[in-house]
Amino acid sequence: MRSNSTPAIAALAVALCIAACTTAPPAPEPVALTSASPEQMVAAIDAAAGSGEGELAVQPLRDPMVEDLRAQAQQARAQGGYDEAAAALDRALAIVADDPALLQERAETALLQRDYERAGALAERAFALGAQVGPLCRRHWATIEQVRLAAGDAAGAASARHQVEGCKVAGPNRF
Repeated sequence: MRSNSTPAIAALAVALCIAACTTAPPAPEPVALTSASPEQMVAAIDAAAGSGEGELAVQPLRDPMVEDLRAQAQQARAQGGYDEAAAALDRALAIVADDPALLQERAETALLQRDYERAGALAERAFALGAQVGPLCRRHWATIEQVRLAAGDAAGAASARHQVEGCKVAGPNRF
């Protein structure tokens, strides 16, 4: 006596094999939490930095060649030449790779180039190497906030926004 369940079991086995071969649909792309253009993002970073008046701010001595490259980058960026600005800053970073201000300028230029991942990595590195106080510190965290907004990371953006406030340190009293 033969069972009628054999064809059903075989069909089930074939269905399971086919199901195992299919892939899950790709995860949806994160939805940006900002509609700001890269230029507006950099303007928000500038605003977050503030003037620094009455605050402790650390300014390193600068290499004249690096200063020339920074000036070239600023001029190119002002004219919308973001790739040229990035190239000048990359040359400057080849001379002084651990300058937090230079890394921050490169991060902002990466934002202007819509290279958000690089912008975030550069800003984080600049923060880690920097004095972690003052306007430059606020620029680092404001950049990270903008990158996280662009990536759709609301919690990360809120955390970065909170860190901006931690960068404010009053300067020493001068008598």
